[in-house]
Amino acid sequence: MPEYREIAAGLRFPEGPIAMPDGSILLVEIERGTLSRVQPDGRVEVVAETGGGPNGAAIGPDGACYICNNGGFAWHRDGGGMRPTTQSRDYKGGSIQRVDLKTGRVETLYTKGPNHKLNGPNDLVFDAHGGFYFTDLGKRREREMDQGCLYYAKADGSLIKEIAFPLMTPNGCGLSPDGRVLYVAETQTGRVWAFDIVAPGEIRKHPWPLSPSGGRLVAGVGGYYLFDSMAVDAHGNVCVATLFNPGITVVSPAGASRYIAIPGDPYCTNICFGGADLRTAYITLSMTGRLIAMPWDVPGAKLNYLNH
Repeated sequence: MPEYREIAAGLRFPEGPIAMPDGSILLVEIERGTLSRVQPDGRVEVVAETGGGPNGAAIGPDGACYICNNGGFAWHRDGGGMRPTTQSRDYKGGSIQRVDLKTGRVETLYTKGPNHKLNGPNDLVFDAHGGFYFTDLGKRREREMDQGCLYYAKADGSLIKEIAFPLMTPNGCGLSPDGRVLYVAETQTGRVWAFDIVAPGEIRKHPWPLSPSGGRLVAGVGGYYLFDSMAVDAHGNVCVATLFNPGITVVSPAGASRYIAIPGDPYCTNICFGGADLRTAYITLSMTGRLIAMPWDVPGAKLNYLNH
């Protein structure tokens, strides 16, 4: 079992961590409906009330925090903590939000794409051109669930386009260090797909039936390993937070994989890299409401618009 230190506890289903240059960690608390800041000493401050279900988060070119809001979950609580189930009773749809970190003001940028409303935006990553890729995992109801989608949008609210459909519960997404490949993890299938980028918001589509959505399959793992969010390291490996067999699955660009177990919470949901050398992994253990940190053997890839 890897050694880690607990930074904060009592969080209400944390996800979307961002390691900030000042040493704090921005993250969302999905059940609480907030963007929160965790200080190095564990103090938690609410930055903004987003409502709904804030999910993935990233810093944009203007220094604001952009959030995938899934619209909200219903929740199951027991002695082990809390976990999401179906869409919430007051669900009205998903959105992309912009949060001014100085004032806490929340602005809604997008609620629909060119072909459909946003159902359950989940995770996003910014490119070097002022735009971002994001996944829409969809929502699950008692007897049915949505098909997922991949979008590209501009941070100024001027453009949103659909670039891949359908996907099966697309969750985490991340860019290769050179920005030429977009990786997407599917939760229910335990697969990592790669989308080769030819221009901002444009991908080279691989033909059906090799790919239902135009991506190329990098890896699929056997057993009960469900994939959540991800971070890419400086060597181009995709580090995917893994559910139910909790830990981090590290997938190379060639498809080789290794698994690092982090027992104690079935919902190991997100990972990001921080610290002066980007060799500290910050990981959310969501059902038990914890943020932990552990040393990492490879530095993380640098993110656009986030200077360490």
